[in-house]
Amino acid sequence: MISTTVKYKLYPSLLGCFDRFERGYIDEQALLDRINRVPMPQTEAQFRGVSFEDAVIKGIGEETFDPEILSKVRSFLPRPMLKTQVYCEYQLNDSLIYGYVDVIGKMLAVDIKTTSNYRPGCFAKSHQNFYLPALRAKGIRSLRYVITDFNDVYVEEYDQLTDFTYQEEQAARFCTFLETYRDRITDLRVFARI
Repeated sequence: MISTTVKYKLYPSLLGCFDRFERGYIDEQALLDRINRVPMPQTEAQFRGVSFEDAVIKGIGEETFDPEILSKVRSFLPRPMLKTQVYCEYQLNDSLIYGYVDVIGKMLAVDIKTTSNYRPGCFAKSHQNFYLPALRAKGIRSLRYVITDFNDVYVEEYDQLTDFTYQEEQAARFCTFLETYRDRITDLRVFARI
């Protein structure tokens, strides 16, 4: 049940965009464009990632990917897979964090990731880790990231005892940013208005 005190509606990739802003990888305008959902063409890497996920989970377009990589990724999925594209929401103070996790089993959720350059532990500070408390009531005990650079497959797994301090503090700073730039934000969904 969601409290009536929700002032902000945030999703992990938006918080990830704020993380890139804080680290100097994107500028203020790029962040505001993301908040305002300014249409951007899908990149080739994004298209390949979505296509790969469809190949792994649905068997669509499998022929365009290495069968060994597909098989290895599938070996890390929960058995049985109970649901795919599961909606999650978690209230953190006055923010509702929402999104979709790729697959859930009885006690395991899995998110499939593609990258061109994998660094071990890079999902430790991911805002998708908020899916853990969001899925607790469904019996989910851990969240596994299954990552491929299309040459190999890597796994990171986090459980209900994961420390969210970094993500919580960053979400609070993002809300401060939203208030600071409120007059430049045209998509009011982030303010829980829609």
